[in-house]
Amino acid sequence: MNACPFCDPATLEIETMLENHFCRFLQQPHKVLAGSGVIIPKRHCETRHEMDLDEWDAMQDMLNLVKIFINISHKPLGYTIGWNCGEVTGVVIQHVHMHIIPRLTNEPINGAVHFNLKSTATKRFDN
Repeated sequence: MNACPFCDPATLEIETMLENHFCRFLQQPHKVLAGSGVIIPKRHCETRHEMDLDEWDAMQDMLNLVKIFINISHKPLGYTIGWNCGEVTGVVIQHVHMHIIPRLTNEPINGAVHFNLKSTATKRFDN
């Protein structure tokens, strides 16, 4: 049995909004980040580095479809799109996934990701 929720047929049946030959776009209801979801390869890969070129190209195609889908359903003003790679980043599900977060000006965490990365209080680098 595979414990990966992104490989679980029951999860995929409920959460898959869009798919192509190699990838799926999954969404769950989310109160704070409405419309957000993840793009995953259909084949179980733990990191981006395990994906082949067909999967990588299909993920880009899916990203374009997801943008149209979310633009219609949520009319965002922008997007945060990102990856967390490696356990140190807080990855909980060991199946590569690209986060797609539609952004609005009145959301509770507007700019939080950008602010935390740019904050002078965050001393990650010696520059």
